[in-house]
Amino acid sequence: MVQVHLDLSEPQQHLVSVQMQLQPRLRRMRLALPGWTPGSYLIRDYVRLLEGLQVEQGGQRLPLQRLEPAAWLLDCDPEAGALTIRYRVLATELTVRTCHLDHEHGFLALAAVVLELEGERWSPHALSCTVPEGWEAFVPLPLDQGCWQARSFDQLLDSPLEAGPHRPLDFAVHGVPHRLVCWAGAPGEEAWLLQQHPELLEDLRRVCEACCRLMGVDRPASAGYLVILHLVDEGYGGLEHDDSTVLVYGRRNLEKPNGYRRFLQLVAHEYLHQWNVRRLRPTELTPIDYHRAPVVPSLWFAEGVTSYLDQFLPLSAGLTQPDELLIDLGEDLSRYRLTPGRFVQSLRESSQEAWVKLYKADAYSGDSQVSYYLKGAVIALCLDLHLRRCGGSLLQVLRQLWLSHGRWGRGYNEADLIAAFASQAPDLNTQLPRWLQELDDPDLDGYLSSVGLHLEAEMASAPWAGLTTRQEGGCLTAARVLRGGPAEQAGVMVGDELVALDQQRLRNAEDWSRSLQSGQSQTLLISRRSQIRSLSFSPLAPRVERYVLKQVLEPSAEQQDAQRRWLLQQPCGDHPAVA
Repeated sequence: MVQVHLDLSEPQQHLVSVQMQLQPRLRRMRLALPGWTPGSYLIRDYVRLLEGLQVEQGGQRLPLQRLEPAAWLLDCDPEAGALTIRYRVLATELTVRTCHLDHEHGFLALAAVVLELEGERWSPHALSCTVPEGWEAFVPLPLDQGCWQARSFDQLLDSPLEAGPHRPLDFAVHGVPHRLVCWAGAPGEEAWLLQQHPELLEDLRRVCEACCRLMGVDRPASAGYLVILHLVDEGYGGLEHDDSTVLVYGRRNLEKPNGYRRFLQLVAHEYLHQWNVRRLRPTELTPIDYHRAPVVPSLWFAEGVTSYLDQFLPLSAGLTQPDELLIDLGEDLSRYRLTPGRFVQSLRESSQEAWVKLYKADAYSGDSQVSYYLKGAVIALCLDLHLRRCGGSLLQVLRQLWLSHGRWGRGYNEADLIAAFASQAPDLNTQLPRWLQELDDPDLDGYLSSVGLHLEAEMASAPWAGLTTRQEGGCLTAARVLRGGPAEQAGVMVGDELVALDQQRLRNAEDWSRSLQSGQSQTLLISRRSQIRSLSFSPLAPRVERYVLKQVLEPSAEQQDAQRRWLLQQPCGDHPAVA
């Protein structure tokens, strides 16, 4: 067994002291710190935060040979007693995939903390922790004799740690214990969430049970589940684990009219990952290589299908209304149609290039890429409605893959996905690969029409400038410059200060919109690197500003029935229940 001890007792230093002990079995051993956390596809070089690494055996310090930036070679004597490995990790990044430690709380993504020891990946690991007085640590692992027990290095890394003076909130899903631990920036602040939403735990239970119904199972895949919630001023995101999830959500977002609904969708998304992506996972992630970036062509299924279904789960739980789902779905479809990068990057490419594009997006990324979350959800919608025409549904494909692959930890490849869809609709054997590798869209309008819906374009009131603006320090700057648009043609770059248009001073976005003249050449003054430049700028006629999903007029009985079954995620035909 590998013993891991984490010392968080001096949080004001933002340093986690790590000690690992084991009886070595090899004379020569490789030590390596993972480079990324599963579920967040970016090499993060956690080693940049590691310091003071040293190894002792029998009271003697052993030399380390650095093989790579995050890997070392150690020579030792298996007969000379246990090895003790010590180092520190700086914890100053507050995200769901990094580490953060201060006087209020501690959060550790253990991929950034624990070394992988050669020959010990599949050995049990015992985790213990020292925390400040009044704190408690929470880890989604069984506790035995004061240590959390992980059956392997993989399970340990899949177990985030949250610590602080938190008051855990317990609920059960089909008899399976669940725990919510919330940190909101200061002790006691998590009570604000319950004051705003006293029904929170009941709503979480209902959403989790809706996930079980969707998967056709009678209980969660986990034997116990931990929800860690960081309620911050602004933010949105989550990271899935086998037996837990880490969520970050902004209080300002929660106070918006649709904020609580969006929060429940986030919970549903990460909880559904308990099946889709954690246990039902791509073969390229079976097993996971923590030190390199594997190409995963099917991330669109792992994330896109989950993003599509997460909007239905609060509705299935009886917590939202159908018209609210259509509003949210319409916003996603509008965002997709207004993303120019979908004409440049295919869905398969988006999945394959996640490591170097999606997680490294900048102000120009929208022109050359499309999110596999977003387009994956659009393709999932089209697949669902296509299958429903044939008497099936996306849900049945997901359940089928769970039974054939997920329950057994068997990784799937793209051919497995295509075969599963084609088993219900044979034409998808050739059609789905085209949707994945080509730039042309499926017949989205036709699919929406089959359930009595259509997308209605709304035109912008101002001429099209081909840029978006941002208020920065009292100045108006170019936040995004669209490829091929009037602003790019004029020579505007992201970050330019927009000073004046036709000698009219620009102070805010309203000044900018009001000064634009369609079809006319205008003089735009900008400041770039403290130099004033004059550009000839010609806005074009107004373009579509957004799309709104609406009901068709006088829908047929067939459209109405199809929409009802689709909104409730009911199969179209009679199919046996999934055990």
